[in-house]
Amino acid sequence: MDPSPPVVPAPDATIEPAGFIVDADGVRIHFLDWGGPAKSDGPGVLALHGIGHTAWAWTPIARRLAGERGTRRFVAMDLRGHGLSDAPTEDGAYELPLHGEDAVAVAEGSGLLGGERQAVVVAGHGFGAIAAAEAAIDLGDRCAGLVLVDGGWESLEEATGLDVDEFLRGLEEPPEVMSSMTAFLRDRREFDPSTWDGDQEGAARASVVETHAGRVVPSARPHATEATVRAMFEYEPSAVLPVVDAPVTALIASDDETRARARALAAESAAREASGRSAIRVIRFGHDGHNLMRYRPTEVTAAILSADRPSTGGG
Repeated sequence: MDPSPPVVPAPDATIEPAGFIVDADGVRIHFLDWGGPAKSDGPGVLALHGIGHTAWAWTPIARRLAGERGTRRFVAMDLRGHGLSDAPTEDGAYELPLHGEDAVAVAEGSGLLGGERQAVVVAGHGFGAIAAAEAAIDLGDRCAGLVLVDGGWESLEEATGLDVDEFLRGLEEPPEVMSSMTAFLRDRREFDPSTWDGDQEGAARASVVETHAGRVVPSARPHATEATVRAMFEYEPSAVLPVVDAPVTALIASDDETRARARALAAESAAREASGRSAIRVIRFGHDGHNLMRYRPTEVTAAILSADRPSTGGG
């Protein structure tokens, strides 16, 4: 049990981020810098979104960490092929190590690393958790903590029972949802009306582009989505998580009846312990969906604030 859980500041509705571009070996990566206090009491935070989303998905966390009462510098990036980042078309342009290198480029280019700032917490959601784990390897002792938000600890094919092509088909939206911005936003609101607000609408709008005909299409370019998903299915957590030196925290949303994802997480935690590293600190949300930044922003923020604490025990 972790001692003295962190106090999570109330969200600051007044702050807005500044957008910047960093060059990652010829690929321009866009990020949102939400700022932070002049003097922080802990490492800055770099956040990576999941497939089909953008940096704006992290707004509820940014408002708590970087606002007037916040305690951390906060930066969220658009993955390559998503949002305002470049979408290269070359073969191999979405291999997993490249996503990690992009994250390191943002950590350095944004100023999260450098000067007195010697380390950063890296947090990722879904596929972003895989990219965050790759970044943690590249950062080495400059990674203060790794936060896996409902992803990053499992083989997707084993956990879902789907092959990559079945998974890709499952990402396709019904035509009626994409028929207009109004229809799209209505669909996103109905996931959980109680958590729908201006920030959620902003994040949803950033994930699509409105055409002249009034329909919407994903802002993530189709070739990038497919290549990213194929890379995600090649991810082998057992080759990555046991060699991350930083403490690892995993937030797991509701699992299926087989509890395949929970078993995979327990196995990766045991593998870390067998390698001489700390167990994965696990925080469970048995009744919440995948987008924990929307459904449980306070708890996600608390996990990030304590991400540099080694676990006192797995699960």
